[in-house]
Amino acid sequence: MKIISWNLNGIRAVQKKGFLDWFKQEDPDILCLQETKAEKTQLDESLLNVSGYASFWSSAQKKGYSGVAVYTRLQPKSVEYGLGNVEFDAEGRTLILDMGPFVLFNIYFPNGGAGNKRVPFKMAFYDLFLKKVEAFRKAGRHVVVCGDVNTAHQEIDLARPKENQKNTGFLPEERAWMTKFISTGYADTFRHFHPEGGHYSWWDYKTGARARNVGWRIDYFFVDQAFLPKVKNAFILKDVQGSDHCPVAIEIL
Repeated sequence: MKIISWNLNGIRAVQKKGFLDWFKQEDPDILCLQETKAEKTQLDESLLNVSGYASFWSSAQKKGYSGVAVYTRLQPKSVEYGLGNVEFDAEGRTLILDMGPFVLFNIYFPNGGAGNKRVPFKMAFYDLFLKKVEAFRKAGRHVVVCGDVNTAHQEIDLARPKENQKNTGFLPEERAWMTKFISTGYADTFRHFHPEGGHYSWWDYKTGARARNVGWRIDYFFVDQAFLPKVKNAFILKDVQGSDHCPVAIEIL
């Protein structure tokens, strides 16, 4: 089974850049999208009804902001929209699908914002997410978490760590939460297979950073440690254009 996760930075924008052709070519079993920036009423039938897939959407109350979606060949047993917090869920950041063998979290985690003003909001979101995912794991369920986490965990996860120590996405408290999450019983699947540096999933548009590979690895797939033997590969689709992020993916047995 192949699962792909991609922050599109606007599904209507990427649709014009060949998104559906790419989707057909990659042929994933499950495709998780973040930052769709659209409500279902703003999308045409070609996006809402992709042959062979069911789709699920969670949109922000604010127009043109945030939003997540999942396309899946496998019919989920249930779907949850949000984490159960009104403030967080108004931003359309979370879809939780019970796929049977595992529970899938597709999440667009908050950014700390200009001047790090939203870092407290981001940290509170992180903590509630951890409680939610731990409830499933402690109940004996396997868990797959994917999405734009908006934090680079280690110095190896961004091209210029020293210059970004005071910027959201690489703040000590954000990185410490990542360490806490992993140590609770989860594996960073890409790092499990690729211990070396130089691999990124986001590049700043304004500075033309992608051409120079001055990037950040802020898009992840995590699984609970007990499920890790089922993951046979994890990779970054670095050559896929259309967004300031590129897709990331795993293959599971």
